[in-house]
Amino acid sequence: MSGTASQLPAYKGLRGEVLLELKRAQPRTAKQLADTLGVSPNAVRHHLKELEAESLIAYGREQRGVGAPTFAYRLSAAGEALFPRAYEATLTELLERVTEKAGRGAAVELFRDHYRELTHRVSAELEGKGAPERVALVARLMSEQGYMADWREAAGAFRLAEHNCAIRAVAERFPEVCAAEEQFLRDVLGAAVERRTHITSGCNACEYAITFGARSPGECA
Repeated sequence: MSGTASQLPAYKGLRGEVLLELKRAQPRTAKQLADTLGVSPNAVRHHLKELEAESLIAYGREQRGVGAPTFAYRLSAAGEALFPRAYEATLTELLERVTEKAGRGAAVELFRDHYRELTHRVSAELEGKGAPERVALVARLMSEQGYMADWREAAGAFRLAEHNCAIRAVAERFPEVCAAEEQFLRDVLGAAVERRTHITSGCNACEYAITFGARSPGECA
């Protein structure tokens, strides 16, 4: 069981699906993309060639197992820029000004206030919902905010992945926002939440492990 991220509005059809798939997991070969998207490798290569011509993707040779090297594709800086950034530059500048005038703690408190308000806003909608419904609703909420989130369940455990950081420059300057987001997920889901991968560390996604009926690391009995 899983949820999916919304499509890029400027790129419809297979071309948009290729960009989204590269955003979810890169680098990817033409064959991997074709298998995932359920189309022929030739169809994928046609769009890869056009996306490369637009400087939205780049490729390199990779050795995968036995045999000749293969081409593997990833988003270029221009391709990454297609995905939402939620007024990133303006927000970063404003937070820097708050830090200069009132200290870093004042800027960090703004993040916490934001997530407290968000928790209050969605708590009523989550009330009485089962675990899959709660995770699905939170994934949808994060996608609406530009995080391109999806989720899956396996053996009673959940994974929530955000494939795009809508405020990456902010998160790199103020890593406390990531801690505030993780605490928000614990509060709103009522579950143990642990971040396993992090976009700012070079991973393809921020992925959280979610376990209902368990305490979060460091939480007292």
